[in-house]
Amino acid sequence: MSGDLSWRIITDVEVARQTLLKRHSLRDYSVSEDALQRSESLFGERLSPEESVKRIIKSVRERGDRALIDWNRALDGVELEDLRVSTDEMTAALAQIAPALREALEGAAERIRQFHQKQPLTSWIDSGQGGSLGQLIRPVDAVGVYVPGGTAPLPSSLLMSVIPAQVAGVPEIVVCTPPGSGAGNIHPAILAAAAIAGVTRMYRVGGAQAIAALAYGTASIPRVATIVGAGNLFVTLAKQQVYGDVGIDGLLGPTETVVIADESADPRLAAADLLAQAEHDVLASAILLTPSMNTAEAVAREIQRQIPPLARRDIIQGAMQENSGTVVTDSLETAFDLANEYAAEHLCLLVDDPWSWIGKVRNAGGIFLGEHSYEVLGDYVAGPSHVMPTGGSARFASPLNLLHCVKITSLIALDRATALELSSAAEILAAAESLTAHAAAARFRRETKTP
Repeated sequence: MSGDLSWRIITDVEVARQTLLKRHSLRDYSVSEDALQRSESLFGERLSPEESVKRIIKSVRERGDRALIDWNRALDGVELEDLRVSTDEMTAALAQIAPALREALEGAAERIRQFHQKQPLTSWIDSGQGGSLGQLIRPVDAVGVYVPGGTAPLPSSLLMSVIPAQVAGVPEIVVCTPPGSGAGNIHPAILAAAAIAGVTRMYRVGGAQAIAALAYGTASIPRVATIVGAGNLFVTLAKQQVYGDVGIDGLLGPTETVVIADESADPRLAAADLLAQAEHDVLASAILLTPSMNTAEAVAREIQRQIPPLARRDIIQGAMQENSGTVVTDSLETAFDLANEYAAEHLCLLVDDPWSWIGKVRNAGGIFLGEHSYEVLGDYVAGPSHVMPTGGSARFASPLNLLHCVKITSLIALDRATALELSSAAEILAAAESLTAHAAAARFRRETKTP
């Protein structure tokens, strides 16, 4: 490493692989003493987050709304008997927010909807010789949307999660978001976004208990087929534990960005993009990959210059110390190799002619090409959902899209001649697997005279 800045600059790629770029499993987190004490106060014993989540889920399955009300009190300090948010509250919030905010939310909603309407979802049936084969695409019956509360209201997350489900044709969409402090007042911007999106079912409940309610249903909250949306560790662990009883979009951890920059990049803009990501969470990752030491040092200087006036500088400093920094590579090719290994949620290409490098990208949730396509636009108004795979899951997972909200059903309708033609092969394969009932079912079809 070089320099004495709190923003790390790593010049050895192998060191970077073992430190800054090393991925950790969701199962590898450490449990703080505060978390253990918190669990003891709630459960009477010191529990891991997994065990705490397991008990919360069990309580909701057994006690329904009463458990949700109790957890609102215990975890959020909110006394609520009625968990549902009325559409009147959403409409009132929309009328009360600043006109500029309303215009921005409405514009974002329109772009998100237009983008997802372009995603092809096509049922097809091939009725050639021998009968018909095909697939039928149908929306799931209900989608649950989790909208985080946390340290900042996220109306954009509501739009980015609800609208794809609507475009997919999901008939029932259920939103859960943590209750505000005191009287349980949800931030007006979230309520306004719900009004703009046309949400009709919204509940004041957060955390693992919200995921349990969506997965198993309560008297107030209907059971859904799929749960989407990011949240904290407890939300993510809850999604992991209910998966299989419901579908999920993924296990979405702290946000992350990788910026690949060459000497054509503006250090001021690269630094601003990294800081924008780092302010989400002390666990966020903001990483610069560059073959230029000049660029690395210029970006580091800009980061130090830009931090002081930022409202969330303490969070940024935490992210910088733990998960962020620069890796200086021997070439842009090596930078792209590292980016593919890391498989970032966001990959930003601040390089000369970024389109010429698209073929090098194999693993990324979203690719942002050039300084005009900065990641903040993707967070809010570009169009694709900003709910993207994290933790290296971009190696196999996709951003939230219509396919998370539908099912594909295979259609098989063969005619008699084709069935007879295929039956011998089916019988042979069944016998090879020692499945004699399978073999008999195929053989009987050849023996029957039914037309």
